[in-house]
Amino acid sequence: MSVPGNLVSTLETPLRWGDMDAYGHANNTVYFRFFEEARITWFSSLNVGGPEEPTGPVIIKTSATFLKELTHPASVIVETYADRAGNTSLDTYYLLKDAKTGEVYSEGYAKVVWFDRTARTSTALPDTLRQLAAR
Repeated sequence: MSVPGNLVSTLETPLRWGDMDAYGHANNTVYFRFFEEARITWFSSLNVGGPEEPTGPVIIKTSATFLKELTHPASVIVETYADRAGNTSLDTYYLLKDAKTGEVYSEGYAKVVWFDRTARTSTALPDTLRQLAAR
């Protein structure tokens, strides 16, 4: 499986028992939480968009394709890819993989728009992010 863009971050995290649903597998919302955690950890590593900053990310579109059932116990790796950068936006893609086998559980996408928290409107994407995006 391949996703568009440049690999910019890798995060390993466990699946928690409480992430399971009544059907005995990870609830679909958990996949989005993994993508979110990977994205926020990546932004934090770049010192952009933190809660104390005047600008930061908002998600205007997100999706996931669920490829394999995820059950506890498991440890997963979330790979984050930066693709096209616009004036105020960045396309990001995710691969959620088994930490031991590398099997892919899910592919994800999120369109990030950079947001001015005071003016409550979009603003220029930080150059740091723009430079990491695929050209």
